[in-house]
Amino acid sequence: MGVLLWIIIVTFLVSIISFIGILTLLIREKLLEKIILALVALSAGALMGGAFLHLIPEAVEEIKHANVFSFVLLGFILFFFVEKILHWRHCHKGKCPVHTFAYINLIGDGVHNFIDGVIIAAAFLMNTHLGIATSVSIALHEIPQELGDFGVLVYAGLKKIRALILNFLCAITAIFGGIFGYTIGYSNYITLLLPFAAGGFIYIAASDLIPEIRKEKDIKKSLSTFAIFILGILIMSLIK
Repeated sequence: MGVLLWIIIVTFLVSIISFIGILTLLIREKLLEKIILALVALSAGALMGGAFLHLIPEAVEEIKHANVFSFVLLGFILFFFVEKILHWRHCHKGKCPVHTFAYINLIGDGVHNFIDGVIIAAAFLMNTHLGIATSVSIALHEIPQELGDFGVLVYAGLKKIRALILNFLCAITAIFGGIFGYTIGYSNYITLLLPFAAGGFIYIAASDLIPEIRKEKDIKKSLSTFAIFILGILIMSLIK
């Protein structure tokens, strides 16, 4: 299977995860919060594993003319910048606070998904295994994020169908990002996206996901979410 076909298929599969948001209306709130917390822990481990076990080692091997870790830091900083400027916010509850930034958040999510597509393309252009590992990291993160985002739109007053459509339209920007990444991918700069993406993965896991699972006070539940976090890392290790 050609690289472009891999990229289109994977980014499409990541995009349709947006429809998982409908579960917020079908599952009881307490059960949903437990499920989302487990998914947040799993995605945090997957993102950290993807960054440290796949993206950074591949970048160190491929990039000879630049300081890889400077680009990791740059990725961390730029993801922080995008979050603050575009109000790209992650909500990990079925019912999140409603505010006037609902549509701005959609724009932010669209940009975020486009960047995800570019990152997926860059990984597949290096090799298929790296592409799959990177896609798994992104997909596992998208599940709890989409559950929360759909909840925000519905509780902000949007009809369910309209919320699903808007969420999906934001999600398919990943496909365009993948195609864009592929078209520019054969330049000498494509490998620089690997440490950049690693920095972004670390930012999302450290600033957004891990603080969520740290809020749990019950020791048994804390240990279980920590175990799920480690499972996320192990999954990325097995993919390697």
